[in-house]
Amino acid sequence: MFNGSTGIVFSAANPRPEGPDDPCGVVVLLLAAGLGRRFGSDKLAALLPDGRPVGAATLDLVRSAWPRVTCVVRPDTTMATLARDAGVDCIECPEAVEGMGVSLAAGVRATALAAGWVVALADMPFLQPATVRQVALAVAAGRRLVAPTWRGTRGHPVGFHRSLIDELTGLTGDEGARQVLARHASELQVVEVDDPGILRDIDRPADLVGSQAG
Repeated sequence: MFNGSTGIVFSAANPRPEGPDDPCGVVVLLLAAGLGRRFGSDKLAALLPDGRPVGAATLDLVRSAWPRVTCVVRPDTTMATLARDAGVDCIECPEAVEGMGVSLAAGVRATALAAGWVVALADMPFLQPATVRQVALAVAAGRRLVAPTWRGTRGHPVGFHRSLIDELTGLTGDEGARQVLARHASELQVVEVDDPGILRDIDRPADLVGSQAG
């Protein structure tokens, strides 16, 4: 398992510098600052059938896929503790209550020297590490937008080249990066994967059962 991280908290005022452990400068941004209202409690702390918290399982799979991972969290949450205990860099985003776009913008600003970003969601523990790696490698190769598909349906994670930094740091609200994808739809590279996990997230307790988490 790769682990080039240090567990340091970064922010927009204290961006993480590039270093020798940064392959091609691409960062996997794990967004873990949502409120999970539909779940009814902290879904990232909920246990999967194998006994691992959802957030820990997703963190494990992205770390096994790519050396550079940064986690966007709300302060004083289970996910913040899990990430720091795993030695993963964290970006605290108290404003994340305003929506996913705010979390994503904060993560990009705090890693502004990166060559690109793979935006992964912490409530998707059924992803396969190989999918994350494929998207990251496509971004590292210079693709502007990258997304995986399974049987013709697009899913997550989504990759963004650094040329889109201004649009990403300007995101607000709960739309995430949908507007960026819509504006540049003609530039999207689709990667076909044998991974139904790209379509599976944890919204409700019933979603915890099923296929083995990555």
